[in-house]
Amino acid sequence: MPPLATDLFDYPLPPELIAQTPALRRQDSRLLVVDRKRHTISHRHFADLPEYLTAGDALFRNNAAVLPARLQGRRPSGGHVECFLLRPLDDQTWRCLVRPGRKLPVSATFAHPSGAFTGEIVAREPDGSADVRFTTPAGETIIGVANRLGEVPLPPYIERPAATAPTHAAQRAADLERYQTVYADHQRQVAVAAPTAGLHFTPELLHKLGAQGVRMHDLTLHVGLGTFRPIGTDEIAAHAIHRELYEIPWDTQTALFPPLSGRRIAVGTTSVRTVEDFLSTHSAARSDGRMHVAEAEIFIYPPREFRGIDALITNFHQPRSTLLCLLAAFLTPGSTDGIGWFQEIYREAMAEKYRFLSYGDAMLIV
Repeated sequence: MPPLATDLFDYPLPPELIAQTPALRRQDSRLLVVDRKRHTISHRHFADLPEYLTAGDALFRNNAAVLPARLQGRRPSGGHVECFLLRPLDDQTWRCLVRPGRKLPVSATFAHPSGAFTGEIVAREPDGSADVRFTTPAGETIIGVANRLGEVPLPPYIERPAATAPTHAAQRAADLERYQTVYADHQRQVAVAAPTAGLHFTPELLHKLGAQGVRMHDLTLHVGLGTFRPIGTDEIAAHAIHRELYEIPWDTQTALFPPLSGRRIAVGTTSVRTVEDFLSTHSAARSDGRMHVAEAEIFIYPPREFRGIDALITNFHQPRSTLLCLLAAFLTPGSTDGIGWFQEIYREAMAEKYRFLSYGDAMLIV
């Protein structure tokens, strides 16, 4: 098969269709339903999801909680510093993005004006990131500081205009609530981007699904900034996929293997990536009953068969993104036909004025 050109995964996205705010209520989002066997498209609302699920179906969902990871500071000279927490390396040290990077070599320091933290650059990485060792007064963790003072790491396509302090605080509080799933495990506050397909669920909807016999299984993928990184190579296979740490509890592992009483339904591409990476090297759950921890290195694009996912709930993705590659592969497993089909589906979604990207509407593929 000839190499896949990245241009095949491009499409014109009108800026006015990029959702800047979530739906008034989570379940009010629209739901485009794709039936792969019938090759049909239906237009519904997310609250209608229970009509498409049956007893015995299992939802696999990413319970990672989003950390308000963007911190502001000052260098000793008074210059401004923005520090974006990426992932912890130990109790005091984090891999970060810091700006302006050229003015922050190893041993450089910066601090929050309030004295809430001091950061020291202890290493620079080839990809431009930096390892920062933090000190805080009274033993507060940097996660605690981020929850008090950090900004919500909204995607770059969501714009927040300058605002007065009260308005800014209100918007921060709103984004802290809505850029987070209702089932996020705040003991796992590890993500710098939300697993956005899960943003549409409400406690009431989850209760309704549970009452009709749909089972819930949690896993954790530490969603990183790479999820927003467009493919910059001319050919898909040449793109270096980002790595993301994931954890799968033993009970979730066992639910992926026979005997199965229903379909395995992924809530979001992060859940697909986690499950497929795990199953690429495992044919059974861990024999010791423990959590499985690994780094997802898998890059899913057509043509590809799927080992562990039978249906998918997802949002509408950016042009030229790895998430779009996964979507096209899932539409027609084992074939490249999904590339043309996703273009057809997205054209109809745009014609119907669906809202795109993180705060936008959803799609169910059965």
